Amino acid sequence: MVIRPFRRSDEAAARRLILDGLRERWGELDEAKNPDLDDIANSYADGRFLVACLRDEVIGTGALILEAAGVGRIVRMSVARSRRREGVGTRMLEALLEEARAGGYRRVVLETTATWEDAIAFYRWHGFRRVAVRDGDAHFVRELSA
Repeated sequence: MVIRPFRRSDEAAARRLILDGLRERWGELDEAKNPDLDDIANSYADGRFLVACLRDEVIGTGALILEAAGVGRIVRMSVARSRRREGVGTRMLEALLEEARAGGYRRVVLETTATWEDAIAFYRWHGFRRVAVRDGDAHFVRELSA
């Protein structure tokens, strides 16, 4: 498996992987509520969108965007259902945290649904601390060392 920057040729596979994960979690899904996935390259041009690939197949995604001065936000973490519990998510998260450090971020934040216990356990295991629960979402922060 390799983790690398997103390429335009990854667009359809990355979009499908993320939307399939959301459908799996929520059932029906209004794709119009995910407009950033219609043009990933442009939507994340000011951040870093990474893909995890096994041979030529996109099996994971994750992005880092600017939240505020010195603070990055991790979004669009997704792993193909058939590849979960194989370390893909951990490797993607580590790559995003390295991108954050290289970009000079001192802190990284993220959010997930407050009832998504697997995701919450994953982020806590990787050093994120829950700082709030609002509107059904759990908000996390992790301080970064140099």
